[in-house]
Amino acid sequence: MKILLSSILMLMSFTAASFANVTVSSPQNQETVSSPVQFTANANTNTCSRGVASMGVYVDDHLEYVVQGTSMKTSLSMRPGRHNAVVQEWDYCGGATLTSIPVTVAGQTGVWVTSPSDHSTVSWLTNYVATATTNCPQGVAAMGIYVNNQLMYVVKGSRLNTQMNLSPGTQNTVVQAWDQCGGTSSQPVSVTVQGRGNTFTDLQASKGWNSWGQLAPVYADCNNPCSGVNWSMAQGVKAPSLHGKATQFNLGGKTPYSDVLFENPVIGQFSTQNLRDIDRKLVPSLHNFTYDAYFYYSDEKATQAEEFDVNWFMDGVGITWGTECRVHGGNEWDIWDNANAKWVPTGIPCNPIANGWNHITLNVQRGPNNSVIYESITLNGITANINKTYPPFTVPMSWYGITVNYQMDGNEKQAAYTSYLDNFSFMYW
Repeated sequence: MKILLSSILMLMSFTAASFANVTVSSPQNQETVSSPVQFTANANTNTCSRGVASMGVYVDDHLEYVVQGTSMKTSLSMRPGRHNAVVQEWDYCGGATLTSIPVTVAGQTGVWVTSPSDHSTVSWLTNYVATATTNCPQGVAAMGIYVNNQLMYVVKGSRLNTQMNLSPGTQNTVVQAWDQCGGTSSQPVSVTVQGRGNTFTDLQASKGWNSWGQLAPVYADCNNPCSGVNWSMAQGVKAPSLHGKATQFNLGGKTPYSDVLFENPVIGQFSTQNLRDIDRKLVPSLHNFTYDAYFYYSDEKATQAEEFDVNWFMDGVGITWGTECRVHGGNEWDIWDNANAKWVPTGIPCNPIANGWNHITLNVQRGPNNSVIYESITLNGITANINKTYPPFTVPMSWYGITVNYQMDGNEKQAAYTSYLDNFSFMYW
């Protein structure tokens, strides 16, 4: 099982050595905004040694703005309605890369809630994403969330992006905005909150972690010690730690772009949580999963990527919800396309802090026909809705259970670095 499992999972370990990337900070994907629309983005490339030459913005297939260099910040007047905006970079070698950002320009003032939808069913940890527009010349002062007539959250500015901890049952919530002229606007959002399900806690301190090195360029698995890549882990670390039970992970070696995969089988075969599900009733009943952890890394330049995964196996069907934060590799979130065995850029920025704790929450779902649904990523309190669906892949019929992964990816020099996990919980329902 271990060799076969790692052979499948090693397909997803590759973080490309060559890439070009456009990261858009503003506007957000599918956001409702007011005109003029603020565009902020940056670009980088490893495919052209001479670098990025210029950047530009297309709106509905018309080039509206161009600037030289690797970053841009501009405001564009756009008429009300839905528009397909594209931010593109051109390099000095004739190459180009783009990121598409669909937006809706509001024709009137108000509050626009992207998530959750009104009258939707949500988990207890719910992402709220909204924007506000106003005709007040001084703009929007703040936004907030009421839950059953009680103000539970406030943030300055015209954007709101946070997670709310809601009690099970029907909850009447309202997203409200206050402008600088004394005006207000609001949008009611009624939601039905599911129960909290079951949770494993402090998984970083759990027994039963497995690990394999993965050597570039073919990413063949190897056991420790392994020529070209070396790694280790140590549990019960007191500092840095949030509560004295962090786990330290180390990666080094001599083969550039090599990785180490750490895996913990939590349900089913080889369960480390005493939940083997021998009668095979639990795994097929589960459809929703939340991976929640704090991570800390020592060196931004050495950290090519940090990867966080959930895996589900049953009756020859495999699902890997693979998510990686390209740190030195481009500061963007990628997700794993199971059927085509490749990473897909999301256009969502990923800028964790080095030498400090970062909080990550991944919400994923097993949909109809075992479809692989990526719902959202939250990093340090900022939620990005993904809403992407992919087909599953095929695994041996004997595989059964659920595992969680943490992976460290090496850079072009395979420079050694250290990372830590703490408060690692996994929720399933």
